[in-house]
Amino acid sequence: MENYENLKDLKTTKTLGYQYAKSVIDNKIIAPKYVKLQCQEFIRIYEGENDDTSRYFLNHKKLKQVESILKFLIMPRGLKSGKSIYDCSCGYQWLFYESVLCVVHKENPNKRRYETAILEVGRKNFKTFTIATIFILLFLLEPKFSKFYSVAPDGALSREVKTAIEEILKSSPLVYYKNYNCSNSNSNNNSDDIKKSDDIKFENKQNNETAISKLKNRFKILRDYIECTQNENRYIPLNYSNSRLDGKLPNVFLADEVGALPNSYAIESMRSGQLNILNKLGCIISTKYSSMNNPFENEISYAKKVLDKIEKDETLFALLYEPDDIENWTTNDNILIHANPVALEINEIWEDLKKKRARALICESARENFLTKHCNIIYQGAGTESFIDIKDLINCRINKIDWNERQVYVGVDLSITTDNTAVAMVAEEDNKILAKVFCFIPEGRIEEKSKFERLDYFSLIQNKKIDYEERKEERRNKESECFACGNKTIDYSFIEDFVFNLEKTYGVTIKAIGFDRYNCLSSAQKWNQKYNTIEIRQHSDTLHPATKLLSEKIINGEFVYEKNKLLEINFENARCVYDTNLNRYVTKKRSNGKVDMVMALINAVYLLQKDVIFSDGFVFQVI
Repeated sequence: MENYENLKDLKTTKTLGYQYAKSVIDNKIIAPKYVKLQCQEFIRIYEGENDDTSRYFLNHKKLKQVESILKFLIMPRGLKSGKSIYDCSCGYQWLFYESVLCVVHKENPNKRRYETAILEVGRKNFKTFTIATIFILLFLLEPKFSKFYSVAPDGALSREVKTAIEEILKSSPLVYYKNYNCSNSNSNNNSDDIKKSDDIKFENKQNNETAISKLKNRFKILRDYIECTQNENRYIPLNYSNSRLDGKLPNVFLADEVGALPNSYAIESMRSGQLNILNKLGCIISTKYSSMNNPFENEISYAKKVLDKIEKDETLFALLYEPDDIENWTTNDNILIHANPVALEINEIWEDLKKKRARALICESARENFLTKHCNIIYQGAGTESFIDIKDLINCRINKIDWNERQVYVGVDLSITTDNTAVAMVAEEDNKILAKVFCFIPEGRIEEKSKFERLDYFSLIQNKKIDYEERKEERRNKESECFACGNKTIDYSFIEDFVFNLEKTYGVTIKAIGFDRYNCLSSAQKWNQKYNTIEIRQHSDTLHPATKLLSEKIINGEFVYEKNKLLEINFENARCVYDTNLNRYVTKKRSNGKVDMVMALINAVYLLQKDVIFSDGFVFQVI
């Protein structure tokens, strides 16, 4: 039986993963902050194996097995086509392989330390290829009947890793075919699973195509899965679903392009299926996306807290190749290096990145893709006419606003009865705009909208019926202000009552209500019985000043709002156009999703700007 005392003396030379980590720490290799922190942890384990306080060590016997297999896996295509993956693997890949597969518990060397492996790296840095290689290694090293799954935003992306596995296997006849002998004198279990030894040795019997055609495949490659026939380990790429990924028992899973997933359901359903697995592993990989509200950013945020030692989680491994400097991308080469570790080792990739940067400098439409995909910088800029940079908005977020006794202006954006509707209220304090925005959706369309918009409305909706007094504090503690009403269509009376109750709910005084004439005349007439109501012409010459003011307030940190995930998503979706007089305004047609909350907010800011900020000749139009 394997134990730490039997394995600790197998170390011979410094491993390739250790050499990479040491070079990073010694600043011989340029790397970002959080990669350095992960490298420090790996070095601490590697150099402290004889330290009694250390709970983990690098299993060199397991590493020798990994290295032996990699020597017989062949690069199927690319600049190094035909060479072994052992010779072609980059430094960060070696660190990934050694950490994820070979760092184990001293008390139980059969149990790996890491259960979650996060890889954030720029495009064309072999993310999917790295995980495909991990899967092939685990095909041969995991216990019999193990199951591997991949999930992604769609079926085609989920099958990318399957394609990579197929290409590697079919390019590696010594692994693909049953033409090797392997003995094992130290097997850890008595079952008929794959035999493991200090080194896997392959015997090539024939090199001619006729002989190879007679050999039996070690892997069965079908449309829906790949199976290792000698131990019946199986990999299955899954189509994305918001509800049908439960019931799986994954030893290992891959979540690919997590930044494009609408929610974390796929990841959490895979994790929940691993409860009784000894060596569970979840690989989460992606580049940046233009949206900050996605599951990958949540995973990265947690990983950073772990690496900063704010949170304690010894089962998480993360290589976060995102630049420390996100501002000076036009001149700072380190930004490219931080996001693209492969570029340091493959000159062709480095030269191509510099060409892409030069093009992004000149061509604004190419800038967002370059910064998000190749620099791992969240960017919403002129190329897409984004309304604001979401990072500026997040900086304006606070925990709570005291609305009591404030004078507020209410903006309303009523849509057709089957779509989202929004109400916003704003106030002014010390030259800052205070805002709170509410969203309303048809209750009978929650599931339909969640699937179509790829947004989990179920998690955003506060309640289906409002008790203004009893639930006031509970509602204020919610992360979003989203309410379901009506059935297949919006219940306008619900929204009308909601506006009437704003003063009672929040202790405010409504100075005026601004609205778009479209779909709102009836409601406005009811509100007009108690409040001043103003029709706001939805045109650039009318909305441009309010749009400009709101944008400037956000950029200057003079905008304040409570945490509201749906509002942040609306801001991310918002796109602007310019009229012939270069007046800038938000347009629903050009926007990338729902923007009703932004439109309602602009209507409210329009009233505030006229009455408080300009305060000259403001006249109410009463209907």
